[in-house]
Amino acid sequence: MSGAIAMQGIEPWSKKKAGTILSVIAGILLAVCLLGGKVGIVFALLILLMLTGIPASIALGLTVLMFMYLLTNVPVEAVALKLFSGIEKFEIMAIPLFILAGNFLTHGGVAKRMIAFATSLIGHWHGGLALAGIIACAMFALVCGSSVATVVAIGSIILPAMVKQGYPKAFGAGVIITAGSLGILMLPSIPKVIYAISTNTSIGALFLAGLFPGILLTVMLCTTTWVLAKKNNYPRMRKSTWGQRWKAFRKSVWGLMLVVIIIGGITKGIFTPTEAAAMSAVYAFLISVFVYKDMPLSKTPEVLKKSAALSAMLLYIITNAVLFSFLMAHENIPQAMADWILGKDLGQAGFLFFTNILLLLAGNVMEPSSIILVMAPILHPAAIRLGIDAVHFGIMIDANMEVGLCHPPVGLNLYVASGISKMSISELTVAVMPWLLTMLVFLVIVTYWPGLSLWLPKAMGLM
Repeated sequence: MSGAIAMQGIEPWSKKKAGTILSVIAGILLAVCLLGGKVGIVFALLILLMLTGIPASIALGLTVLMFMYLLTNVPVEAVALKLFSGIEKFEIMAIPLFILAGNFLTHGGVAKRMIAFATSLIGHWHGGLALAGIIACAMFALVCGSSVATVVAIGSIILPAMVKQGYPKAFGAGVIITAGSLGILMLPSIPKVIYAISTNTSIGALFLAGLFPGILLTVMLCTTTWVLAKKNNYPRMRKSTWGQRWKAFRKSVWGLMLVVIIIGGITKGIFTPTEAAAMSAVYAFLISVFVYKDMPLSKTPEVLKKSAALSAMLLYIITNAVLFSFLMAHENIPQAMADWILGKDLGQAGFLFFTNILLLLAGNVMEPSSIILVMAPILHPAAIRLGIDAVHFGIMIDANMEVGLCHPPVGLNLYVASGISKMSISELTVAVMPWLLTMLVFLVIVTYWPGLSLWLPKAMGLM
Protein backbone atom coordinates (compact mmCIF):
# COMPACT_ATOMS: atom_id res chain seq x y z
CA MET A 1 0.00 0.00 0.00
CA SER A 2 2.75 2.40 0.94
CA GLY A 3 4.49 1.52 -2.34
CA ALA A 4 1.35 2.47 -4.28
CA ILE A 5 1.10 5.78 -2.42
CA ALA A 6 4.77 6.46 -3.18
CA MET A 7 4.22 5.72 -6.86
CA GLN A 8 1.19 8.04 -6.91
CA GLY A 9 3.42 10.78 -5.62
CA ILE A 10 6.22 10.04 -8.05
CA GLU A 11 4.37 9.45 -11.32
CA PRO A 12 2.97 12.98 -11.84
CA TRP A 13 6.35 14.51 -11.07
CA SER A 14 8.10 12.05 -13.43
CA LYS A 15 5.66 12.82 -16.23
CA LYS A 16 6.00 16.54 -15.66
CA LYS A 17 9.77 16.30 -15.61
CA ALA A 18 9.81 14.12 -18.72
CA GLY A 19 7.48 16.53 -20.48
CA THR A 20 9.75 19.46 -19.63
CA ILE A 21 12.83 17.64 -20.90
CA LEU A 22 11.08 16.63 -24.12
CA SER A 23 9.88 20.20 -24.65
CA VAL A 24 13.40 21.54 -24.23
CA ILE A 25 14.78 18.95 -26.64
CA ALA A 26 12.04 19.71 -29.16
CA GLY A 27 12.78 23.44 -28.88
CA ILE A 28 16.50 22.90 -29.42
CA LEU A 29 15.90 20.66 -32.45
CA LEU A 30 13.42 23.17 -33.93
CA ALA A 31 15.97 25.95 -33.47
CA VAL A 32 18.62 23.81 -35.16
CA CYS A 33 16.28 23.25 -38.11
CA LEU A 34 15.40 26.95 -38.45
CA LEU A 35 18.92 28.29 -38.04
CA GLY A 36 20.82 25.57 -39.87
CA GLY A 37 18.71 25.22 -43.00
CA LYS A 38 19.12 21.85 -44.73
CA VAL A 39 22.19 21.09 -42.63
CA GLY A 40 20.19 21.74 -39.46
CA ILE A 41 17.27 19.60 -40.65
CA VAL A 42 19.55 16.64 -41.43
CA PHE A 43 21.28 16.66 -38.06
CA ALA A 44 18.08 17.44 -36.13
CA LEU A 45 16.47 14.37 -37.72
CA LEU A 46 19.49 12.24 -36.88
CA ILE A 47 19.61 13.41 -33.26
CA LEU A 48 15.86 12.99 -32.82
CA LEU A 49 15.96 9.40 -34.07
CA MET A 50 18.94 8.55 -31.87
CA LEU A 51 17.20 10.02 -28.80
CA THR A 52 14.39 7.51 -29.31
CA GLY A 53 16.87 4.72 -28.66
CA ILE A 54 17.23 3.63 -32.28
CA PRO A 55 20.77 2.32 -33.02
CA ALA A 56 22.97 4.88 -34.76
CA SER A 57 23.27 2.79 -37.92
CA ILE A 58 19.49 2.55 -38.39
CA ALA A 59 19.07 6.24 -37.48
CA LEU A 60 21.48 7.14 -40.28
CA GLY A 61 19.49 5.17 -42.85
CA LEU A 62 16.11 6.51 -41.69
CA THR A 63 17.41 10.08 -41.75
CA VAL A 64 18.41 9.67 -45.39
CA LEU A 65 15.10 8.10 -46.41
CA MET A 66 12.95 10.68 -44.61
CA PHE A 67 14.92 13.66 -45.93
CA MET A 68 15.12 12.35 -49.49
CA TYR A 69 11.45 11.41 -49.62
CA LEU A 70 10.06 14.58 -48.02
CA LEU A 71 12.46 17.34 -49.05
CA THR A 72 14.09 16.34 -52.35
CA ASN A 73 13.15 14.99 -55.76
CA VAL A 74 15.74 12.20 -55.69
CA PRO A 75 14.04 8.94 -56.74
CA VAL A 76 13.93 6.16 -54.18
CA GLU A 77 15.55 3.89 -56.76
CA ALA A 78 18.72 5.99 -56.55
CA VAL A 79 18.83 5.42 -52.80
CA ALA A 80 18.36 1.67 -53.27
CA LEU A 81 21.13 1.60 -55.86
CA LYS A 82 23.44 3.46 -53.49
CA LEU A 83 22.89 0.78 -50.86
CA PHE A 84 24.69 -1.69 -53.09
CA SER A 85 27.12 0.48 -55.04
CA GLY A 86 28.28 2.31 -51.91
CA ILE A 87 30.09 -0.73 -50.50
CA GLU A 88 31.43 -2.04 -53.81
CA LYS A 89 34.96 -1.10 -52.87
CA PHE A 90 37.89 -3.49 -52.83
CA GLU A 91 39.23 -1.91 -49.64
CA ILE A 92 36.10 -2.81 -47.65
CA MET A 93 37.04 -6.49 -48.00
CA ALA A 94 39.85 -5.82 -45.54
CA ILE A 95 37.35 -5.38 -42.70
CA PRO A 96 35.89 -8.94 -42.56
CA LEU A 97 39.34 -10.39 -43.26
CA PHE A 98 40.98 -8.57 -40.33
CA ILE A 99 38.04 -9.59 -38.13
CA LEU A 100 38.59 -13.21 -39.16
CA ALA A 101 42.34 -12.96 -38.50
CA GLY A 102 41.66 -11.47 -35.07
CA ASN A 103 39.26 -14.27 -34.15
CA PHE A 104 41.75 -16.95 -35.21
CA LEU A 105 44.48 -15.27 -33.15
CA THR A 106 42.16 -14.96 -30.14
CA HIS A 107 41.26 -18.66 -30.17
CA GLY A 108 44.63 -19.97 -31.34
CA GLY A 109 46.89 -19.46 -28.33
CA VAL A 110 48.77 -16.46 -29.73
CA ALA A 111 47.70 -14.20 -26.86
CA LYS A 112 48.93 -16.42 -24.02
CA ARG A 113 52.35 -16.82 -25.66
CA MET A 114 52.67 -13.07 -26.08
CA ILE A 115 51.76 -12.62 -22.41
CA ALA A 116 54.39 -15.18 -21.39
CA PHE A 117 57.05 -13.37 -23.44
CA ALA A 118 56.10 -9.95 -22.05
CA THR A 119 56.08 -11.32 -18.48
CA SER A 120 59.57 -12.77 -18.92
CA LEU A 121 60.85 -9.32 -19.91
CA ILE A 122 59.35 -7.04 -17.25
CA GLY A 123 57.50 -9.24 -14.76
CA HIS A 124 60.04 -8.42 -12.05
CA TRP A 125 59.24 -4.69 -12.12
CA HIS A 126 56.69 -3.08 -9.78
CA GLY A 127 53.29 -4.14 -11.12
CA GLY A 128 55.10 -6.55 -13.43
CA LEU A 129 52.09 -8.61 -14.47
CA ALA A 130 50.06 -5.48 -15.22
CA LEU A 131 52.95 -4.09 -17.28
CA ALA A 132 53.19 -7.41 -19.11
CA GLY A 133 49.48 -7.13 -19.90
CA ILE A 134 50.03 -3.73 -21.54
CA ILE A 135 53.02 -4.96 -23.56
CA ALA A 136 51.05 -8.05 -24.59
CA CYS A 137 48.13 -5.85 -25.70
CA ALA A 138 50.56 -3.79 -27.79
CA MET A 139 52.02 -6.91 -29.41
CA PHE A 140 48.59 -8.36 -30.07
CA ALA A 141 47.46 -5.02 -31.48
CA LEU A 142 50.29 -5.19 -34.02
CA VAL A 143 48.59 -8.15 -35.68
CA CYS A 144 44.91 -7.84 -34.79
CA GLY A 145 43.22 -4.51 -35.65
CA SER A 146 40.34 -4.77 -33.18
CA SER A 147 40.17 -3.24 -29.72
CA VAL A 148 37.46 -5.58 -28.48
CA ALA A 149 39.39 -8.66 -29.67
CA THR A 150 42.50 -7.38 -27.87
CA VAL A 151 40.61 -6.93 -24.59
CA VAL A 152 39.06 -10.39 -24.88
CA ALA A 153 42.27 -12.18 -25.89
CA ILE A 154 44.60 -10.58 -23.34
CA GLY A 155 42.14 -9.61 -20.60
CA SER A 156 40.57 -13.05 -20.22
CA ILE A 157 44.03 -14.46 -19.44
CA ILE A 158 45.86 -11.67 -17.61
CA LEU A 159 43.04 -10.37 -15.39
CA PRO A 160 42.38 -13.64 -13.49
CA ALA A 161 46.15 -14.09 -13.10
CA MET A 162 46.49 -10.59 -11.62
CA VAL A 163 43.68 -11.18 -9.13
CA LYS A 164 45.29 -14.50 -8.16
CA GLN A 165 48.58 -12.71 -7.48
CA GLY A 166 46.89 -10.19 -5.19
CA TYR A 167 46.22 -7.20 -7.44
CA PRO A 168 42.92 -5.36 -6.87
CA LYS A 169 40.47 -6.38 -9.57
CA ALA A 170 39.69 -2.73 -10.35
CA PHE A 171 43.38 -2.03 -11.01
CA GLY A 172 43.68 -4.94 -13.42
CA ALA A 173 40.48 -4.02 -15.22
CA GLY A 174 41.60 -0.41 -15.64
CA VAL A 175 44.85 -1.59 -17.21
CA ILE A 176 43.20 -3.96 -19.66
CA ILE A 177 40.39 -1.59 -20.73
CA THR A 178 42.81 1.14 -21.78
CA ALA A 179 45.62 -1.08 -23.09
CA GLY A 180 43.07 -2.93 -25.21
CA SER A 181 42.36 0.30 -27.07
CA LEU A 182 45.79 -0.09 -28.66
CA GLY A 183 44.07 -2.63 -30.90
CA ILE A 184 42.82 0.14 -33.20
CA LEU A 185 45.94 2.35 -33.11
CA MET A 186 48.80 0.03 -34.03
CA LEU A 187 49.39 -1.38 -37.53
CA PRO A 188 46.19 -2.95 -38.87
CA SER A 189 43.00 -1.25 -37.69
CA ILE A 190 39.38 -1.51 -38.76
CA PRO A 191 38.66 2.19 -37.94
CA LYS A 192 41.67 3.15 -40.09
CA VAL A 193 40.21 1.20 -43.01
CA ILE A 194 36.85 2.93 -42.54
CA TYR A 195 38.52 6.37 -42.41
CA ALA A 196 40.54 5.57 -45.51
CA ILE A 197 37.40 4.55 -47.41
CA SER A 198 35.55 7.68 -46.26
CA THR A 199 38.30 10.11 -47.25
CA ASN A 200 40.24 8.31 -50.04
CA THR A 201 43.37 8.21 -47.89
CA SER A 202 46.13 5.61 -48.28
CA ILE A 203 45.39 2.62 -46.03
CA GLY A 204 49.04 1.55 -46.05
CA ALA A 205 50.18 4.99 -44.88
CA LEU A 206 47.57 4.99 -42.11
CA PHE A 207 48.68 1.54 -40.93
CA LEU A 208 52.31 2.61 -40.56
CA ALA A 209 51.39 6.05 -39.18
CA GLY A 210 49.89 4.45 -36.07
CA LEU A 211 53.04 2.54 -35.07
CA PHE A 212 55.03 5.30 -33.31
CA PRO A 213 51.93 6.81 -31.62
CA GLY A 214 51.05 3.29 -30.46
CA ILE A 215 54.53 2.81 -28.99
CA LEU A 216 54.29 6.19 -27.23
CA LEU A 217 50.88 5.34 -25.74
CA THR A 218 52.21 1.96 -24.60
CA VAL A 219 55.08 3.69 -22.76
CA MET A 220 52.72 6.25 -21.20
CA LEU A 221 50.27 3.58 -19.99
CA CYS A 222 53.17 1.53 -18.60
CA THR A 223 54.50 4.59 -16.77
CA THR A 224 51.12 5.29 -15.16
CA THR A 225 50.80 1.63 -14.16
CA TRP A 226 54.32 1.46 -12.73
CA VAL A 227 53.82 4.62 -10.65
CA LEU A 228 50.53 3.33 -9.19
CA ALA A 229 51.97 -0.15 -8.58
CA LYS A 230 55.06 1.21 -6.82
CA LYS A 231 52.98 3.60 -4.73
CA ASN A 232 50.70 0.77 -3.56
CA ASN A 233 53.46 -1.87 -3.40
CA TYR A 234 51.70 -4.27 -5.76
CA PRO A 235 53.28 -7.71 -6.36
CA ARG A 236 56.41 -8.30 -8.38
CA MET A 237 57.43 -11.54 -10.04
CA ARG A 238 60.74 -13.37 -9.97
CA LYS A 239 63.19 -12.11 -12.58
CA SER A 240 63.44 -14.43 -15.58
CA THR A 241 66.78 -15.64 -16.90
CA TRP A 242 67.85 -14.84 -20.45
CA GLY A 243 67.31 -18.49 -21.27
CA GLN A 244 63.70 -18.30 -20.11
CA ARG A 245 63.19 -15.11 -22.11
CA TRP A 246 64.62 -16.71 -25.26
CA LYS A 247 62.36 -19.72 -24.80
CA ALA A 248 59.29 -17.48 -24.37
CA PHE A 249 60.28 -15.48 -27.46
CA ARG A 250 60.65 -18.63 -29.58
CA LYS A 251 57.16 -19.71 -28.59
CA SER A 252 55.66 -16.33 -29.46
CA VAL A 253 57.62 -15.69 -32.65
CA TRP A 254 55.05 -17.32 -34.94
CA GLY A 255 52.47 -14.75 -33.90
CA LEU A 256 54.93 -11.86 -34.08
CA MET A 257 55.93 -12.88 -37.62
CA LEU A 258 52.56 -11.59 -38.76
CA VAL A 259 53.89 -8.06 -38.13
CA VAL A 260 56.70 -8.71 -40.61
CA ILE A 261 54.23 -10.03 -43.17
CA ILE A 262 51.97 -6.97 -42.89
CA ILE A 263 54.71 -4.29 -42.86
CA GLY A 264 57.00 -6.03 -45.32
CA GLY A 265 54.27 -6.93 -47.77
CA ILE A 266 52.76 -3.43 -47.89
CA THR A 267 56.01 -1.42 -47.94
CA LYS A 268 57.66 -3.67 -50.55
CA GLY A 269 54.60 -3.53 -52.77
CA ILE A 270 54.11 -7.30 -52.65
CA PHE A 271 50.44 -6.89 -51.81
CA THR A 272 47.86 -4.22 -51.01
CA PRO A 273 46.50 -3.65 -47.48
CA THR A 274 43.41 -5.63 -48.44
CA GLU A 275 45.54 -8.52 -49.64
CA ALA A 276 47.56 -8.17 -46.43
CA ALA A 277 44.33 -8.72 -44.51
CA ALA A 278 43.71 -11.90 -46.49
CA MET A 279 47.25 -13.10 -45.83
CA SER A 280 46.78 -12.32 -42.12
CA ALA A 281 43.61 -14.42 -41.97
CA VAL A 282 45.24 -17.41 -43.71
CA TYR A 283 48.43 -17.15 -41.63
CA ALA A 284 46.48 -16.81 -38.36
CA PHE A 285 44.46 -19.93 -39.29
CA LEU A 286 47.57 -21.95 -40.06
CA ILE A 287 49.49 -21.10 -36.86
CA SER A 288 46.40 -21.50 -34.67
CA VAL A 289 45.44 -24.93 -36.02
CA PHE A 290 48.68 -26.51 -37.26
CA VAL A 291 51.55 -24.78 -35.40
CA TYR A 292 50.29 -23.97 -31.90
CA LYS A 293 47.44 -26.50 -32.18
CA ASP A 294 45.45 -24.65 -29.50
CA MET A 295 42.42 -24.43 -31.79
CA PRO A 296 41.07 -27.74 -33.14
CA LEU A 297 40.12 -27.80 -36.80
CA SER A 298 36.55 -28.66 -35.78
CA LYS A 299 36.22 -25.19 -34.18
CA THR A 300 36.85 -23.40 -37.50
CA PRO A 301 33.15 -23.21 -38.49
CA GLU A 302 32.34 -21.55 -35.15
CA VAL A 303 35.07 -18.94 -35.66
CA LEU A 304 33.88 -18.31 -39.22
CA LYS A 305 30.32 -17.88 -38.00
CA LYS A 306 31.31 -15.36 -35.30
CA SER A 307 33.45 -13.44 -37.77
CA ALA A 308 30.64 -13.36 -40.31
CA ALA A 309 28.16 -12.06 -37.72
CA LEU A 310 30.48 -9.24 -36.61
CA SER A 311 31.38 -8.41 -40.22
CA ALA A 312 27.71 -8.23 -41.18
CA MET A 313 27.04 -5.83 -38.32
CA LEU A 314 29.91 -3.54 -39.35
CA LEU A 315 29.01 -3.68 -43.04
CA TYR A 316 25.42 -2.78 -42.16
CA ILE A 317 26.71 0.28 -40.28
CA ILE A 318 28.93 1.17 -43.23
CA THR A 319 26.06 0.80 -45.71
CA ASN A 320 23.81 3.18 -43.79
CA ALA A 321 26.66 5.61 -43.29
CA VAL A 322 27.40 5.51 -47.03
CA LEU A 323 23.76 6.50 -47.60
CA PHE A 324 24.23 9.36 -45.15
CA SER A 325 27.38 10.46 -47.01
CA PHE A 326 25.40 10.31 -50.28
CA LEU A 327 22.80 12.63 -48.76
CA MET A 328 25.44 15.06 -47.51
CA ALA A 329 27.20 15.10 -50.89
CA HIS A 330 23.88 15.63 -52.72
CA GLU A 331 23.07 18.62 -50.49
CA ASN A 332 26.67 19.92 -50.60
CA ILE A 333 26.82 19.77 -46.79
CA PRO A 334 30.56 18.92 -46.35
CA GLN A 335 31.59 21.93 -48.41
CA ALA A 336 29.11 24.17 -46.59
CA MET A 337 30.39 22.95 -43.21
CA ALA A 338 34.00 23.45 -44.32
CA ASP A 339 33.21 27.01 -45.43
CA TRP A 340 31.50 27.70 -42.11
CA ILE A 341 34.43 26.32 -40.09
CA LEU A 342 37.00 28.20 -42.15
CA GLY A 343 34.93 31.37 -41.81
CA LYS A 344 35.47 31.25 -38.05
CA ASP A 345 39.22 31.80 -38.56
CA LEU A 346 40.10 29.10 -36.05
CA GLY A 347 43.44 28.29 -37.66
CA GLN A 348 44.99 24.82 -37.56
CA ALA A 349 45.37 24.68 -33.77
CA GLY A 350 41.84 25.94 -33.08
CA PHE A 351 40.30 23.63 -35.67
CA LEU A 352 42.09 20.58 -34.24
CA PHE A 353 40.95 21.52 -30.73
CA PHE A 354 37.37 21.96 -31.96
CA THR A 355 37.54 18.59 -33.75
CA ASN A 356 38.78 16.80 -30.63
CA ILE A 357 35.95 18.23 -28.50
CA LEU A 358 33.39 17.28 -31.15
CA LEU A 359 34.70 13.72 -31.46
CA LEU A 360 34.94 13.21 -27.70
CA LEU A 361 31.31 14.34 -27.34
CA ALA A 362 30.26 12.05 -30.19
CA GLY A 363 31.97 9.17 -28.37
CA ASN A 364 29.32 9.47 -25.66
CA VAL A 365 26.49 8.46 -27.98
CA MET A 366 27.98 6.59 -30.96
CA GLU A 367 30.46 3.79 -31.57
CA PRO A 368 33.70 4.42 -33.53
CA SER A 369 32.63 3.17 -36.97
CA SER A 370 29.54 5.38 -37.03
CA ILE A 371 31.45 8.42 -35.78
CA ILE A 372 34.12 8.11 -38.46
CA LEU A 373 31.65 7.51 -41.26
CA VAL A 374 29.54 10.53 -40.27
CA MET A 375 32.23 12.99 -39.15
CA ALA A 376 35.18 12.25 -41.44
CA PRO A 377 33.50 13.38 -44.71
CA ILE A 378 32.46 16.63 -42.97
CA LEU A 379 35.71 17.46 -41.16
CA HIS A 380 38.20 16.13 -43.72
CA PRO A 381 37.60 18.83 -46.39
CA ALA A 382 38.12 21.61 -43.83
CA ALA A 383 41.28 19.92 -42.52
CA ILE A 384 42.76 19.66 -46.02
CA ARG A 385 41.96 23.29 -46.81
CA LEU A 386 43.73 24.29 -43.58
CA GLY A 387 46.83 22.38 -44.66
CA ILE A 388 46.44 19.48 -42.20
CA ASP A 389 47.72 16.17 -43.56
CA ALA A 390 44.97 13.59 -44.12
CA VAL A 391 47.05 10.78 -42.56
CA HIS A 392 47.84 12.81 -39.44
CA PHE A 393 44.17 13.78 -39.19
CA GLY A 394 43.17 10.11 -39.44
CA ILE A 395 45.49 9.09 -36.60
CA MET A 396 44.12 11.92 -34.47
CA ILE A 397 40.57 10.68 -35.10
CA ASP A 398 41.73 7.15 -34.27
CA ALA A 399 43.13 8.37 -30.94
CA ASN A 400 39.77 9.98 -30.16
CA MET A 401 38.04 6.69 -30.89
CA GLU A 402 40.36 4.99 -28.39
CA VAL A 403 39.20 7.33 -25.65
CA GLY A 404 35.56 6.73 -26.59
CA LEU A 405 36.04 2.98 -26.21
CA CYS A 406 37.07 3.44 -22.58
CA HIS A 407 34.28 5.55 -21.09
CA PRO A 408 30.49 5.18 -20.72
CA PRO A 409 27.82 5.06 -21.93
CA VAL A 410 28.84 3.25 -25.15
CA GLY A 411 32.50 2.37 -24.48
CA LEU A 412 32.73 -1.16 -25.84
CA ASN A 413 35.90 -1.99 -23.91
CA LEU A 414 34.07 -1.28 -20.64
CA TYR A 415 31.33 -3.78 -21.47
CA VAL A 416 33.79 -6.46 -22.57
CA ALA A 417 35.86 -5.96 -19.40
CA SER A 418 32.67 -6.04 -17.34
CA GLY A 419 31.90 -9.48 -18.74
CA ILE A 420 35.42 -10.70 -17.91
CA SER A 421 35.75 -9.13 -14.45
CA LYS A 422 32.07 -9.34 -13.35
CA MET A 423 32.32 -5.70 -12.24
CA SER A 424 29.66 -3.08 -12.90
CA ILE A 425 30.12 -0.33 -15.49
CA SER A 426 30.11 2.33 -12.75
CA GLU A 427 32.91 0.53 -10.88
CA LEU A 428 34.95 0.20 -14.07
CA THR A 429 34.39 3.86 -14.94
CA VAL A 430 36.06 4.87 -11.68
CA ALA A 431 38.79 2.23 -12.05
CA VAL A 432 39.83 3.39 -15.51
CA MET A 433 40.27 7.09 -14.66
CA PRO A 434 44.09 7.28 -14.13
CA TRP A 435 44.76 5.65 -17.49
CA LEU A 436 41.98 7.59 -19.21
CA LEU A 437 43.61 10.86 -18.12
CA THR A 438 46.88 9.53 -19.53
CA MET A 439 45.14 8.85 -22.84
CA LEU A 440 43.83 12.43 -22.95
CA VAL A 441 47.39 13.74 -22.53
CA PHE A 442 48.43 11.39 -25.34
CA LEU A 443 45.61 12.77 -27.50
CA VAL A 444 46.99 16.29 -27.11
CA ILE A 445 50.48 15.08 -28.10
CA VAL A 446 49.20 13.26 -31.21
CA THR A 447 47.07 16.24 -32.21
CA TYR A 448 49.83 18.85 -32.15
CA TRP A 449 52.84 16.69 -33.11
CA PRO A 450 52.13 15.54 -36.68
CA GLY A 451 55.69 14.29 -37.17
CA LEU A 452 55.03 11.49 -34.69
CA SER A 453 52.50 10.02 -37.11
CA LEU A 454 53.97 11.04 -40.44
CA TRP A 455 57.69 10.23 -40.14
CA LEU A 456 57.45 6.45 -40.66
CA PRO A 457 55.08 6.36 -43.68
CA LYS A 458 57.21 9.07 -45.32
CA ALA A 459 60.41 7.16 -44.59
CA MET A 460 58.86 4.01 -46.09
CA GLY A 461 57.83 5.87 -49.25
CA LEU A 462 54.07 5.58 -48.71
CA MET A 463 53.55 9.37 -48.70
